[in-house]
Amino acid sequence: MASTKQKKTHIQEELEYRILHGLSCEWEKAIRLLDSDLAKIMQKPMISLRDLNRKLGYWSGIKSEICLNRNFVLNYSWDSVREVLLHEIAHQLAEQVFGSCNDLPHGPKFQKACRLLRANPKASGNYQPLTDRIFSKSIGIEDKIMLRVGKLMALAESQNPYEAEAAMLKAHELIAKYNIDLLKLNENRNFYSVFIGKPALRHHREEYYLARLIQDFYFVQGLWISTYVIEKGKMGRVLEISGTRQNIKISGYIYDFIKHHINIQWKKYNKTNGLNRYRRTDFAVGIIEGFRSKLLSPKKERKDSSHPSALTTVEDPCLKKYIAYKYPHTRSFRNKISNQDNNILQDGIDIGKKLVIFKGITKKSNQKRLLPVK
Repeated sequence: MASTKQKKTHIQEELEYRILHGLSCEWEKAIRLLDSDLAKIMQKPMISLRDLNRKLGYWSGIKSEICLNRNFVLNYSWDSVREVLLHEIAHQLAEQVFGSCNDLPHGPKFQKACRLLRANPKASGNYQPLTDRIFSKSIGIEDKIMLRVGKLMALAESQNPYEAEAAMLKAHELIAKYNIDLLKLNENRNFYSVFIGKPALRHHREEYYLARLIQDFYFVQGLWISTYVIEKGKMGRVLEISGTRQNIKISGYIYDFIKHHINIQWKKYNKTNGLNRYRRTDFAVGIIEGFRSKLLSPKKERKDSSHPSALTTVEDPCLKKYIAYKYPHTRSFRNKISNQDNNILQDGIDIGKKLVIFKGITKKSNQKRLLPVK
Protein backbone atom coordinates (compact mmCIF):
# COMPACT_ATOMS: atom_id res chain seq x y z
CA MET A 1 0.00 0.00 0.00
CA ALA A 2 1.44 3.38 -1.04
CA SER A 3 2.59 5.64 1.76
CA THR A 4 1.26 9.17 2.29
CA LYS A 5 4.59 10.56 1.06
CA GLN A 6 4.39 8.48 -2.13
CA LYS A 7 0.83 9.68 -2.77
CA LYS A 8 1.89 13.33 -2.34
CA THR A 9 4.82 12.79 -4.70
CA HIS A 10 2.53 11.21 -7.28
CA ILE A 11 0.03 14.09 -6.99
CA GLN A 12 2.77 16.69 -7.45
CA GLU A 13 4.23 14.82 -10.41
CA GLU A 14 0.79 14.70 -12.04
CA LEU A 15 0.29 18.42 -11.36
CA GLU A 16 3.69 19.31 -12.80
CA TYR A 17 2.95 17.22 -15.89
CA ARG A 18 -0.28 19.17 -16.44
CA ILE A 19 1.52 22.48 -15.86
CA LEU A 20 4.22 21.61 -18.40
CA HIS A 21 1.54 20.68 -20.92
CA GLY A 22 -0.18 23.98 -20.17
CA LEU A 23 3.02 25.95 -20.68
CA SER A 24 3.50 24.19 -24.01
CA CYS A 25 -0.04 25.16 -25.06
CA GLU A 26 0.55 28.76 -23.97
CA TRP A 27 3.78 28.84 -26.01
CA GLU A 28 1.87 27.77 -29.11
CA LYS A 29 -0.78 30.42 -28.44
CA ALA A 30 1.87 33.16 -28.01
CA ILE A 31 3.55 32.30 -31.31
CA ARG A 32 0.28 32.92 -33.17
CA LEU A 33 0.77 36.65 -32.50
CA LEU A 34 3.74 36.62 -34.87
CA ASP A 35 3.71 36.95 -38.63
CA SER A 36 3.82 33.54 -40.26
CA ASP A 37 7.36 34.09 -41.58
CA LEU A 38 8.65 34.76 -38.07
CA ALA A 39 6.62 31.96 -36.49
CA LYS A 40 8.11 29.41 -38.91
CA ILE A 41 11.62 30.20 -37.69
CA MET A 42 10.71 29.68 -34.03
CA GLN A 43 11.52 26.15 -32.85
CA LYS A 44 9.40 24.71 -30.10
CA PRO A 45 11.68 24.55 -27.04
CA MET A 46 11.90 22.06 -24.26
CA ILE A 47 10.03 23.46 -21.25
CA SER A 48 11.06 22.47 -17.74
CA LEU A 49 10.53 23.27 -14.05
CA ARG A 50 13.52 23.52 -11.72
CA ASP A 51 14.47 24.85 -8.30
CA LEU A 52 15.95 28.26 -9.17
CA ASN A 53 16.06 30.02 -5.80
CA ARG A 54 14.86 33.59 -6.48
CA LYS A 55 15.16 33.59 -10.29
CA LEU A 56 11.75 33.24 -11.95
CA GLY A 57 12.94 31.65 -15.19
CA TYR A 58 15.45 31.64 -18.02
CA TRP A 59 15.90 30.88 -21.71
CA SER A 60 18.86 28.73 -22.79
CA GLY A 61 19.70 29.01 -26.48
CA ILE A 62 22.30 26.24 -26.19
CA LYS A 63 19.74 23.75 -24.87
CA SER A 64 16.76 25.35 -26.67
CA GLU A 65 15.01 25.32 -23.30
CA ILE A 66 12.68 27.57 -21.34
CA CYS A 67 12.93 26.83 -17.65
CA LEU A 68 10.65 28.24 -14.95
CA ASN A 69 11.06 28.28 -11.18
CA ARG A 70 9.18 25.29 -9.75
CA ASN A 71 8.27 26.99 -6.47
CA PHE A 72 7.01 30.07 -8.32
CA VAL A 73 4.87 28.06 -10.74
CA LEU A 74 3.33 25.93 -7.99
CA ASN A 75 2.48 28.87 -5.72
CA TYR A 76 1.37 31.68 -8.01
CA SER A 77 -1.63 32.34 -10.22
CA TRP A 78 -1.57 31.21 -13.85
CA ASP A 79 -1.59 34.78 -15.18
CA SER A 80 1.58 35.48 -13.15
CA VAL A 81 3.19 32.35 -14.63
CA ARG A 82 2.13 33.30 -18.18
CA GLU A 83 3.76 36.71 -17.79
CA VAL A 84 7.14 35.14 -17.03
CA LEU A 85 6.71 32.54 -19.79
CA LEU A 86 6.08 35.31 -22.35
CA HIS A 87 9.22 37.09 -21.18
CA GLU A 88 11.30 33.98 -21.80
CA ILE A 89 9.64 33.37 -25.20
CA ALA A 90 10.71 36.92 -26.08
CA HIS A 91 14.32 35.96 -25.28
CA GLN A 92 13.90 32.95 -27.58
CA LEU A 93 12.45 35.11 -30.37
CA ALA A 94 15.22 37.69 -29.99
CA GLU A 95 17.92 35.02 -30.28
CA GLN A 96 16.46 32.59 -32.82
CA VAL A 97 14.86 35.12 -35.16
CA PHE A 98 16.58 38.49 -34.60
CA GLY A 99 20.05 37.14 -33.78
CA SER A 100 20.59 38.85 -30.44
CA CYS A 101 23.43 36.60 -29.26
CA ASN A 102 25.93 39.48 -29.19
CA ASP A 103 23.49 42.03 -27.76
CA LEU A 104 22.85 42.92 -24.15
CA PRO A 105 20.35 40.47 -22.55
CA HIS A 106 17.58 43.09 -22.59
CA GLY A 107 18.82 45.07 -25.56
CA PRO A 108 16.96 46.52 -28.58
CA LYS A 109 16.25 43.17 -30.26
CA PHE A 110 14.81 41.75 -27.07
CA GLN A 111 12.68 44.88 -26.62
CA LYS A 112 11.39 44.42 -30.18
CA ALA A 113 10.52 40.79 -29.41
CA CYS A 114 8.61 41.91 -26.30
CA ARG A 115 6.57 44.37 -28.33
CA LEU A 116 5.61 41.70 -30.85
CA LEU A 117 4.63 39.19 -28.15
CA ARG A 118 3.06 41.77 -25.81
CA ALA A 119 5.51 40.53 -23.18
CA ASN A 120 6.70 42.38 -20.08
CA PRO A 121 10.44 43.08 -20.59
CA LYS A 122 10.96 43.29 -16.82
CA ALA A 123 9.40 39.95 -15.82
CA SER A 124 12.58 38.08 -14.88
CA GLY A 125 15.27 37.83 -12.24
CA ASN A 126 14.07 39.18 -8.89
CA TYR A 127 11.14 41.06 -10.42
CA GLN A 128 7.92 40.84 -8.39
CA PRO A 129 5.34 38.41 -9.81
CA LEU A 130 2.18 39.99 -11.23
CA THR A 131 -0.13 39.31 -8.28
CA ASP A 132 2.45 40.60 -5.78
CA ARG A 133 2.71 43.86 -7.72
CA ILE A 134 -1.07 44.27 -7.73
CA PHE A 135 -1.72 43.45 -4.09
CA SER A 136 1.43 44.66 -2.33
CA LYS A 137 1.05 47.56 0.09
CA SER A 138 2.51 50.96 -0.70
CA ILE A 139 1.91 54.57 0.31
CA GLY A 140 0.94 56.04 -3.05
CA ILE A 141 -2.11 58.26 -3.54
CA GLU A 142 -4.05 55.34 -5.00
CA ASP A 143 -3.56 53.36 -1.78
CA LYS A 144 -4.95 56.25 0.25
CA ILE A 145 -8.02 56.14 -1.99
CA MET A 146 -8.24 52.38 -1.42
CA LEU A 147 -8.11 52.95 2.32
CA ARG A 148 -10.98 55.44 2.19
CA VAL A 149 -13.02 53.08 0.00
CA GLY A 150 -12.31 50.25 2.44
CA LYS A 151 -13.49 52.32 5.39
CA LEU A 152 -16.73 53.21 3.62
CA MET A 153 -17.35 49.58 2.73
CA ALA A 154 -16.77 48.66 6.36
CA LEU A 155 -19.48 51.17 7.30
CA ALA A 156 -21.71 49.51 4.71
CA GLU A 157 -21.93 46.51 7.07
CA SER A 158 -24.17 48.60 9.34
CA GLN A 159 -27.35 46.91 10.58
CA ASN A 160 -29.24 50.04 9.55
CA PRO A 161 -30.09 49.40 5.86
CA TYR A 162 -30.25 53.12 5.01
CA GLU A 163 -26.83 53.82 6.55
CA ALA A 164 -25.36 50.73 4.88
CA GLU A 165 -26.64 51.67 1.43
CA ALA A 166 -25.53 55.30 1.82
CA ALA A 167 -22.01 54.19 2.77
CA MET A 168 -21.78 51.80 -0.19
CA LEU A 169 -22.98 54.42 -2.69
CA LYS A 170 -20.55 56.94 -1.19
CA ALA A 171 -17.72 54.46 -1.76
CA HIS A 172 -18.81 54.06 -5.38
CA GLU A 173 -18.96 57.83 -5.84
CA LEU A 174 -15.45 58.17 -4.42
CA ILE A 175 -14.18 55.59 -6.91
CA ALA A 176 -15.88 57.42 -9.78
CA LYS A 177 -14.68 60.87 -8.71
CA TYR A 178 -11.08 59.70 -8.34
CA ASN A 179 -11.06 58.17 -11.83
CA ILE A 180 -12.83 61.12 -13.46
CA ASP A 181 -10.30 63.50 -11.88
CA LEU A 182 -7.45 61.36 -13.24
CA LEU A 183 -8.91 61.59 -16.73
CA LYS A 184 -9.29 65.37 -16.46
CA LEU A 185 -5.68 65.76 -15.32
CA ASN A 186 -4.57 63.39 -18.12
CA GLU A 187 -1.89 61.94 -15.86
CA ASN A 188 0.16 58.92 -16.87
CA ARG A 189 -1.26 55.68 -15.55
CA ASN A 190 0.20 52.19 -15.32
CA PHE A 191 -2.17 49.48 -16.51
CA TYR A 192 -2.16 45.81 -15.57
CA SER A 193 -4.07 42.77 -16.82
CA VAL A 194 -5.05 39.97 -14.43
CA PHE A 195 -7.35 36.97 -14.46
CA ILE A 196 -10.56 37.20 -12.49
CA GLY A 197 -12.50 34.06 -11.71
CA LYS A 198 -11.24 30.65 -12.78
CA PRO A 199 -10.21 29.45 -16.23
CA ALA A 200 -12.79 26.94 -17.48
CA LEU A 201 -13.89 25.14 -20.62
CA ARG A 202 -17.39 26.59 -20.23
CA HIS A 203 -18.75 29.60 -18.36
CA HIS A 204 -22.34 30.05 -17.25
CA ARG A 205 -24.41 33.00 -18.47
CA GLU A 206 -24.30 34.86 -15.14
CA GLU A 207 -20.51 35.16 -15.40
CA TYR A 208 -20.86 37.22 -18.58
CA TYR A 209 -23.43 39.47 -16.89
CA LEU A 210 -21.09 39.94 -13.94
CA ALA A 211 -18.20 40.73 -16.29
CA ARG A 212 -20.25 43.47 -17.96
CA LEU A 213 -21.27 44.88 -14.59
CA ILE A 214 -17.73 45.42 -13.31
CA GLN A 215 -16.65 46.80 -16.69
CA ASP A 216 -19.53 49.29 -16.75
CA PHE A 217 -19.10 50.63 -13.21
CA TYR A 218 -15.54 50.01 -11.98
CA PHE A 219 -13.24 51.55 -14.63
CA VAL A 220 -11.75 48.32 -15.96
CA GLN A 221 -11.89 46.68 -19.37
CA GLY A 222 -12.74 42.98 -19.54
CA LEU A 223 -11.98 40.43 -22.25
CA TRP A 224 -12.55 36.70 -22.38
CA ILE A 225 -9.21 35.25 -23.44
CA SER A 226 -7.93 31.80 -24.29
CA THR A 227 -5.84 30.15 -21.58
CA TYR A 228 -4.99 26.73 -20.17
CA VAL A 229 -7.32 25.01 -17.70
CA ILE A 230 -5.04 22.94 -15.48
CA GLU A 231 -7.84 20.80 -13.99
CA LYS A 232 -9.02 19.73 -17.46
CA GLY A 233 -5.70 19.60 -19.26
CA LYS A 234 -7.10 21.68 -22.14
CA MET A 235 -7.24 25.25 -23.39
CA GLY A 236 -10.33 27.11 -22.22
CA ARG A 237 -11.21 30.71 -21.44
CA VAL A 238 -10.99 33.13 -18.55
CA LEU A 239 -12.08 36.70 -17.89
CA GLU A 240 -9.09 39.03 -17.90
CA ILE A 241 -9.59 42.55 -16.59
CA SER A 242 -7.27 45.44 -17.41
CA GLY A 243 -6.95 48.73 -15.61
CA THR A 244 -5.02 50.59 -12.93
CA ARG A 245 -3.85 48.72 -9.86
CA GLN A 246 -6.50 50.18 -7.56
CA ASN A 247 -9.36 49.63 -10.02
CA ILE A 248 -8.34 46.00 -10.49
CA LYS A 249 -8.30 45.50 -6.72
CA ILE A 250 -11.72 47.09 -6.28
CA SER A 251 -13.39 45.36 -9.22
CA GLY A 252 -11.89 42.01 -8.21
CA TYR A 253 -13.33 42.43 -4.73
CA ILE A 254 -16.77 43.37 -6.09
CA TYR A 255 -16.69 40.37 -8.45
CA ASP A 256 -15.91 37.95 -5.61
CA PHE A 257 -18.39 39.58 -3.24
CA ILE A 258 -21.28 39.25 -5.69
CA LYS A 259 -20.42 35.63 -6.53
CA HIS A 260 -20.27 34.86 -2.81
CA HIS A 261 -23.61 36.62 -2.27
CA ILE A 262 -25.23 34.66 -5.11
CA ASN A 263 -24.08 31.36 -3.57
CA ILE A 264 -25.54 32.25 -0.16
CA GLN A 265 -28.83 33.54 -1.55
CA TRP A 266 -29.27 30.53 -3.85
CA LYS A 267 -28.82 28.10 -0.96
CA LYS A 268 -31.58 29.89 0.92
CA TYR A 269 -33.85 30.18 -2.12
CA ASN A 270 -33.38 26.60 -3.27
CA LYS A 271 -33.37 24.96 0.16
CA THR A 272 -36.64 23.12 -0.45
CA ASN A 273 -37.30 23.71 -4.16
CA GLY A 274 -34.79 21.31 -5.74
CA LEU A 275 -34.29 23.55 -8.79
CA ASN A 276 -31.64 22.71 -11.39
CA ARG A 277 -28.51 24.54 -12.58
CA TYR A 278 -30.37 26.46 -15.30
CA ARG A 279 -32.70 27.99 -12.73
CA ARG A 280 -29.68 28.98 -10.65
CA THR A 281 -28.42 30.92 -13.66
CA ASP A 282 -31.77 32.74 -13.97
CA PHE A 283 -31.62 33.60 -10.28
CA ALA A 284 -27.98 34.76 -10.45
CA VAL A 285 -28.57 36.92 -13.54
CA GLY A 286 -31.51 38.48 -11.69
CA ILE A 287 -29.34 39.40 -8.70
CA ILE A 288 -26.70 40.96 -10.95
CA GLU A 289 -29.25 42.95 -12.94
CA GLY A 290 -31.04 44.03 -9.76
CA PHE A 291 -27.77 45.35 -8.37
CA ARG A 292 -27.07 47.10 -11.69
CA SER A 293 -30.39 48.94 -11.42
CA LYS A 294 -29.40 50.00 -7.89
CA LEU A 295 -26.16 51.55 -9.18
CA LEU A 296 -28.03 53.27 -12.00
CA SER A 297 -30.59 54.86 -9.67
CA PRO A 298 -28.34 57.59 -8.21
CA LYS A 299 -27.01 58.22 -11.71
CA LYS A 300 -30.55 58.95 -12.94
CA GLU A 301 -31.29 61.14 -9.92
CA ARG A 302 -28.22 63.31 -10.67
CA LYS A 303 -28.49 63.48 -14.44
CA ASP A 304 -29.32 67.22 -14.22
CA SER A 305 -26.58 67.85 -11.68
CA SER A 306 -23.00 68.88 -12.29
CA HIS A 307 -21.85 66.73 -9.36
CA PRO A 308 -18.59 65.12 -10.60
CA SER A 309 -18.85 62.00 -8.46
CA ALA A 310 -22.07 60.61 -9.89
CA LEU A 311 -21.86 56.96 -10.94
CA THR A 312 -20.98 57.59 -14.56
CA THR A 313 -19.54 55.24 -17.14
CA VAL A 314 -16.48 57.04 -18.54
CA GLU A 315 -14.17 55.74 -21.23
CA ASP A 316 -10.47 56.00 -20.53
CA PRO A 317 -8.67 56.65 -23.85
CA CYS A 318 -5.33 55.51 -22.41
CA LEU A 319 -6.85 52.20 -21.27
CA LYS A 320 -8.50 51.81 -24.67
CA LYS A 321 -5.11 52.30 -26.35
CA TYR A 322 -3.50 49.78 -23.97
CA ILE A 323 -6.16 47.16 -24.83
CA ALA A 324 -5.81 47.82 -28.57
CA TYR A 325 -2.06 47.18 -28.29
CA LYS A 326 -2.37 44.12 -26.09
CA TYR A 327 -5.16 42.53 -28.13
CA PRO A 328 -5.09 43.80 -31.73
CA HIS A 329 -7.61 41.19 -32.87
CA THR A 330 -10.82 40.85 -30.86
CA ARG A 331 -14.35 39.77 -31.73
CA SER A 332 -17.74 39.99 -30.07
CA PHE A 333 -20.12 37.14 -29.36
CA ARG A 334 -23.53 36.69 -27.77
CA ASN A 335 -24.90 33.92 -25.59
CA LYS A 336 -28.29 32.60 -26.60
CA ILE A 337 -30.94 32.70 -23.87
CA SER A 338 -33.27 29.71 -23.92
CA ASN A 339 -35.87 28.36 -21.52
CA GLN A 340 -35.56 31.21 -19.01
CA ASP A 341 -37.86 31.22 -15.98
CA ASN A 342 -38.94 34.86 -15.68
CA ASN A 343 -40.44 34.36 -12.21
CA ILE A 344 -37.13 33.13 -10.79
CA LEU A 345 -35.32 35.90 -12.69
CA GLN A 346 -37.58 38.49 -11.04
CA ASP A 347 -37.02 36.98 -7.60
CA GLY A 348 -33.29 37.41 -8.19
CA ILE A 349 -33.78 41.01 -9.33
CA ASP A 350 -35.70 41.82 -6.13
CA ILE A 351 -32.85 40.39 -4.03
CA GLY A 352 -30.19 42.18 -6.13
CA LYS A 353 -31.87 45.55 -5.53
CA LYS A 354 -31.25 45.05 -1.81
CA LEU A 355 -27.60 44.01 -2.20
CA VAL A 356 -25.09 46.17 -0.32
CA ILE A 357 -21.37 45.64 -0.90
CA PHE A 358 -19.37 45.76 2.31
CA LYS A 359 -15.98 44.68 3.55
CA GLY A 360 -16.50 41.26 4.96
CA ILE A 361 -15.57 38.28 2.80
CA THR A 362 -12.26 36.54 3.44
CA LYS A 363 -9.62 35.21 1.07
CA LYS A 364 -7.00 32.49 1.40
CA SER A 365 -5.30 32.91 -1.98
CA ASN A 366 -2.35 35.27 -2.38
CA GLN A 367 -4.02 36.39 -5.59
CA LYS A 368 -6.79 38.33 -3.86
CA ARG A 369 -6.78 40.48 -0.77
CA LEU A 370 -9.44 42.30 1.21
CA LEU A 371 -9.91 46.02 0.78
CA PRO A 372 -7.72 47.66 3.46
CA VAL A 373 -9.23 49.10 6.60
CA LYS A 374 -7.34 50.65 9.53
